[in-house]
Amino acid sequence: MIAFVSGPVAALAPDSAVVEVGGIGIAVQCTPDTLSRLRQGENARLATSLVVREDSLTLYGFADDDERQVFELLQTASGVGPRLAQAMLAVHSPDALRRAVASGDEKALTAVPGIGKKGAQKLLLELKDRLGAPVGSPARPAAGLAPGPAGWRDQLHAALVGLGYAAREADEAVEAVAPQAEAEADPQVGRLLKAALQTLNRAR
Repeated sequence: MIAFVSGPVAALAPDSAVVEVGGIGIAVQCTPDTLSRLRQGENARLATSLVVREDSLTLYGFADDDERQVFELLQTASGVGPRLAQAMLAVHSPDALRRAVASGDEKALTAVPGIGKKGAQKLLLELKDRLGAPVGSPARPAAGLAPGPAGWRDQLHAALVGLGYAAREADEAVEAVAPQAEAEADPQVGRLLKAALQTLNRAR
């Protein structure tokens, strides 16, 4: 198993990063929040989880070991594959997921694209004794976005489409949070994504 990758960031895409390790570019699938902390040309260290399928090898990257552990635990629930587990971590931090499961918060889980009411109820039952209690780790540090006045729009739109929303829904959500983003000197993709998801959930 590849436990982590460390090296300069060679390239960034809406849902992945390429980290150069020993002269080899390693493609790593990441959440928007994790990607927003990375800068091309700067060194990065990502905890990783390798998912092996008959026709593919996919490496998923995380900000820390706790996030990777939760990603792997989520997949022990029936019906949860790596893509859905990553979507859950794109919407909620590891501790937020632990709190949601511990308190039986269906609404928090249905905020994740691809999880309906029945699916949330099933996940709450299956994960109750697996995720454990919140560890009380400090909140994720706020992450700045790539330079450029409209950079946050492209990143946010790509993140929403990557989570399964239609382009039209993503456009509407981006416009809904635009006043909040433009009021900030340094818009933060993690916070904007959460605000956009709340907007989409209210519109359902």
